[in-house]
Amino acid sequence: MSLLPNEFRNRVLHGDCVRVMRDMPSASVDFILTDPPYLVRYRSRTGQTIANDDHDGWLEPAFAEMYRVLKPGSLCVSFYGWNAADKFIGAWRKAGFRIVGHVVLRKRYASSVRYFRHQHEQAYVLAKGDAAIPDEPLPDVLDWTYTGNRLHPTQKPVSVLRQLIGSLSKPDAIVLDPFCGSGSTLVAARELRRGFVGIELDIAHHRTAKGRLRC
Repeated sequence: MSLLPNEFRNRVLHGDCVRVMRDMPSASVDFILTDPPYLVRYRSRTGQTIANDDHDGWLEPAFAEMYRVLKPGSLCVSFYGWNAADKFIGAWRKAGFRIVGHVVLRKRYASSVRYFRHQHEQAYVLAKGDAAIPDEPLPDVLDWTYTGNRLHPTQKPVSVLRQLIGSLSKPDAIVLDPFCGSGSTLVAARELRRGFVGIELDIAHHRTAKGRLRC
């Protein structure tokens, strides 16, 4: 039986995720899939930015709360910025997570060009305790579908998120995304008949996510 109160279940909540998660019971969610700020001072071609992408003060508190609310024996998948990998890995380990996997999402286009053409996104798979291995593990390189970033400046494709949720969580799971942006993780969870909890700081993106989920 879930410990998650109805005020959180299948909701998109507006606010600072650390503060919101502090009101959630410990060990009350089954799986976390999240796309936090990459700490790169991101600015899109049209000038859009990401809240809290210019400092890391939220990083350790956020993952400490994620670890607390996640059930033992469960997994967290977190996207991250490769050039701040040391900060993310340090925060994950300080919270108590074990790194158990890594996945690369392959793009057909370059999102930017410097020393290389940047044609992938990446995420680590983190475990709280001993998590079960999936019956049919996914390959660790998956194909990315371009969203056009119509709903969010760094919008992730539902198709990829759906694969991750389907492989790494059970059908009756409650999926948490504390940095839910336009709600793509939540849409993928609902399509797979999972429960969900989304938290978003930016009021415009919060409205977008609520509209997509109609909740």
